[in-house]
Amino acid sequence: KEAGGHVLLRIEDVDQTRCRPEYTDAILEDLAWLGLDWPEPVRTQSQHFADYAGALYQLRARGLLYRCFRTRSEIAALGLNGPYRGEPLPEREEADRLENVDTFAWRLSLEAARAALGGRFDDLRYSEEVGEEVFERCANPALHGDVVLARKDAPAAYHLSATHDDALQGITHVVRGTDLEDAPHIHVLIQALMGWETPRYRRHALIL
Repeated sequence: KEAGGHVLLRIEDVDQTRCRPEYTDAILEDLAWLGLDWPEPVRTQSQHFADYAGALYQLRARGLLYRCFRTRSEIAALGLNGPYRGEPLPEREEADRLENVDTFAWRLSLEAARAALGGRFDDLRYSEEVGEEVFERCANPALHGDVVLARKDAPAAYHLSATHDDALQGITHVVRGTDLEDAPHIHVLIQALMGWETPRYRRHALIL
């Protein structure tokens, strides 16, 4: 506010298995009790799945996504030493799985992203505010592996909806908790692929 900007509130509730209206009501009540205010209307992501589907389609059309039929338990059973990196199934096998109506998730292929961005992939960066200082960080999307951007019970994953809305709303500064301190590493990649601007990031300690 001192800089002449607007403080926006966004309800990031794309995970419909965990997010409930009463939780949103509690957030609004708590922030109002703290004396905060924000422009209306508040963007509530669960009301805009069609927007995220459009972004997902663009990534699919460019061959940056693949269908992953492995469940979380199946991936855990692989005993991986790091984040999951997969690959598309052979065309015939994938067709059989789809014919059987097997569930799948859309994953962002780091290999395809690297091919699309070329040398830019290894030079992805973002700025982070710490106190009064600003640091330039090197993004490392490999920390997340091939992230899920959509699945049956979540038409849009957090990483996709958040970066989409940051671009849509012209967000210049993002403030989130330390539980999401690694999110910019994959967000910068999505922003580069989609031609979206990268905001400046700040993280705060969690309130217990």
